[in-house]
Amino acid sequence: MKAAYIRYGPPDVVEIGDLDTPTLKDDEVLIKVHAASVNPLDWKTMKGGSYALRLLLGQHKPKIKFLGVDVAGRVEAVGKNISELRPGDDVYGTCRGAFGQYACISKTGSLLRSVLVKKPASVTFEQAASAPIAGLTALQGLRDKGKIQPGQKVLINGAAGGVGTFAVQIAKAFGADVTGVCSTGNVELVRSLGADRIIDYTRDDFTEHGQLYDVVFDAVGNRSLAACRRVLMPKGTLVMVGASSEVSIAALLGRLIGAFVLSVFVSHRLVPFIAKVNSKDLDALSELMATGKIRAIIDRRYALDEVPEALRYLEEGHARGKVVIIVEH
Repeated sequence: MKAAYIRYGPPDVVEIGDLDTPTLKDDEVLIKVHAASVNPLDWKTMKGGSYALRLLLGQHKPKIKFLGVDVAGRVEAVGKNISELRPGDDVYGTCRGAFGQYACISKTGSLLRSVLVKKPASVTFEQAASAPIAGLTALQGLRDKGKIQPGQKVLINGAAGGVGTFAVQIAKAFGADVTGVCSTGNVELVRSLGADRIIDYTRDDFTEHGQLYDVVFDAVGNRSLAACRRVLMPKGTLVMVGASSEVSIAALLGRLIGAFVLSVFVSHRLVPFIAKVNSKDLDALSELMATGKIRAIIDRRYALDEVPEALRYLEEGHARGKVVIIVEH
């Protein structure tokens, strides 16, 4: 089979090679991959990052050699300990090595939890592959951390990105009054997702508008904590799920520690957040997609042998929605 694998370095270090199809174990599922989507995690894994990050990823060479997390495909075979899926089922979820013609998903623990659920028939493989990490981040961030309620005023910073496009739609599905922050070229896209108001960040700074919000969902991390707090209701919540690619690990840690310390002394809730993959919430996303309440926004599609170009494009930080890898067999 063909698959993308890496050393540390720029996108050029990614190789698309012919490898043996994974051997199935008793607690694993082998799927034929139809589509996968690219996440910031993929290019951060490729680059290796700081010394502290390499303690997790591997010092001299990556522990995770095969790229790709979000996946959608068809079950090819199941191990004898698998009862909930069978060959022929269309599925989507998360795994290691989604950028390949086949992926082997284990139910046992790993650096990234592998989870598969059945794909709704009305949702394409491309749409399903776009949803896991970005969709779960938006869903859990707004529902569980933001405690979003009908009628609340919610601002989405980064409304045209992979997470932001899901966040706008999910906030509307929960009955919120939504303001999206995006660039001039993305205003119509964000409006089409249901946003009640748009702030064009090339012309206006949302932290200087004077409007107060119950929830600020920050998928970009390009404003200070003090600036974000200026637009929160007295008991409002700032959910922090993103950071600029230029931000250092030290600066990011400083922001997280600052949020933790400030939360003790102020009425605002300042909540750093990373999504947790689980089948229950993936099924919730399935329901939202199947009923048309949310849809995946796909910016560009790349072939498997174009993974380096897809990573390079996402790293530039201007993707509208998701970047998808189409896997041909």
